[in-house]
Amino acid sequence: MLQSGHEALPLRICFFGDSMVNGTGDDTALGWVGRACAAARRAGRDLTFYNLGIRGDTSEDIHARWEYETKGRLPPGHDGGLVFCFGANDACTGEDGAPRVSADRAVANAEAILVAAMARRPVLMVGPFPIGEPITDARVAALSRRFAALCDRLGLAFLPVIDIVLASEAWRKEVAAGDGAHPNEQGYALIADAFTRWPAWRAWIEGGSLSEKPLERA
Repeated sequence: MLQSGHEALPLRICFFGDSMVNGTGDDTALGWVGRACAAARRAGRDLTFYNLGIRGDTSEDIHARWEYETKGRLPPGHDGGLVFCFGANDACTGEDGAPRVSADRAVANAEAILVAAMARRPVLMVGPFPIGEPITDARVAALSRRFAALCDRLGLAFLPVIDIVLASEAWRKEVAAGDGAHPNEQGYALIADAFTRWPAWRAWIEGGSLSEKPLERA
């Protein structure tokens, strides 16, 4: 529930990422993003969210698009923030047998995205998801650790999800029953629960304005 003593302005939150942000494979078409935002609204927060997850996107793709896609959705005068979650597609094997985007390049992209985004809006980052392929998942695990270190250096909240996913039998069963990479309702509900309980997200939802300056209501 919302904390007393805070003026809870309407929020606009942009979620940038890949198919795991999009919620691909979920028969309810909610994914973890839709579930987490529905929970926030049920808790009393006036929240508009934009799911900007695109299947197949790497950090290169998100680096190229996040800024212009934010402008129309978070214009001046509106309170809100940005959530980023990417890296799985960077780690996938390309045609030459190497990762689609090298780990060094992915970290550099992440730093460029996050530094620029933090200069404009409050930002959170969720770690990359495993896809059930051993080589890729080993790369995802290494990339998640590097993203965590980057966020720590930048003073940014980071939510690792790889261990949550790898420990979930429900996730594995849904992936096996689906397309081999994405879960269904139970898997996304698992991540939504972890995200909803994350203190960094709760501070956004239960607090007042995300901006230091008063904003117009809309």
